Amino acid sequence: MTTPAPQPGFDARPLWEPVDPQAVRAFAAELRARRTTGGGSTSAIIGIVIAVVAGIIMIPMIGVAFAGLAFSGGDGSLLAALPLVLFGGGGILIAVVAWSGWRNRRVSAYRLHRFAQANGMSYQERVADPPLPGMIFSLGRSRMSTDLVRGSVPRFVEFGNYQYTVQSGKNSTTYHWGYVAVKLDVPLPNIVLDAKGNNAFGTNLPAVFERRQRLSLEGDFDDYFTLYCPEGYERDALYLFTPDIMARFIDNAAQLDVEIVDDWMFLYTQRKASTLDPATWAWLFGAVGALITKLDQWARWRDERLLAENVGAVQAATPVALPFAPPVGMLTPPPGVAHEGRRLKRRFSWVPIVVAVVIGIAWIWMRTLG
Repeated sequence: MTTPAPQPGFDARPLWEPVDPQAVRAFAAELRARRTTGGGSTSAIIGIVIAVVAGIIMIPMIGVAFAGLAFSGGDGSLLAALPLVLFGGGGILIAVVAWSGWRNRRVSAYRLHRFAQANGMSYQERVADPPLPGMIFSLGRSRMSTDLVRGSVPRFVEFGNYQYTVQSGKNSTTYHWGYVAVKLDVPLPNIVLDAKGNNAFGTNLPAVFERRQRLSLEGDFDDYFTLYCPEGYERDALYLFTPDIMARFIDNAAQLDVEIVDDWMFLYTQRKASTLDPATWAWLFGAVGALITKLDQWARWRDERLLAENVGAVQAATPVALPFAPPVGMLTPPPGVAHEGRRLKRRFSWVPIVVAVVIGIAWIWMRTLG
């Protein structure tokens, strides 16, 4: 897939040009103030401080150890001092790594902040448990969005990185995603485009949907995406995915999984979406720019099932006949989606169990041979 050309006015210079250390410190202080005001977590900062302090404490201990070696003439006290030297060296190494990571993190946040400003957007460091309806945002625990870059013109768009942790017995796994959230004009049926270009052994999505919800579209769209829509909404999906919109998705989002849910469209990737890589931003800006120019026609979609529900409710609540006949054929349903179209039906996936069984058999076989 070729990287689409960035939109006019795209400015990536803040991602790589030199930064002013004083400006970085001032922005870091501003972020600390935001975290304090908003009740943000300071556990990461505390961990860094502890690591640095531990490293500083280890320095005189190593000095004492080497002084002891010098005065002992290199006799058996070497073995006694060796653990202290190793322990102290490890402490210093941890302190150096923690300090370097902390410093790089401050510079990265400042660069993303400046990048957002240069492109008419805003930056937010993190949001705990973001209230978004996409499939990845309700899984696991310790849910966190980081490095959010947001724009509001011509519609609200949020670029961010996301992580959550899943507990399995005594073990836990943290999953990382990059995403783009685009606000739509009206709620739409829950539709998922599973991109085939980023799959390995089956789908890479954290949800598996019932096969009978698959819908085949015309042209070569099925070569790039597997489309799922709620049963009974096939005609609605064909209305939303016209040939020109399908072409936009193929040309600009073939490596991105797509979910439409409520009044949001999400683009998912298993690499960082908010990054210091200019090529990634050019790709995502180009993809979003190509898609949102076609979303206005989605605003005209209405769920005819709501019209039937509303007319039935009015008729049931009306004790006497009206003196006129409502023009049913000319009524427009209100924005919204009937209950059966709001969420896709999911199914259980045997793939993780099969993989675990295969790994277990391989491990037992290796142990037996050994």
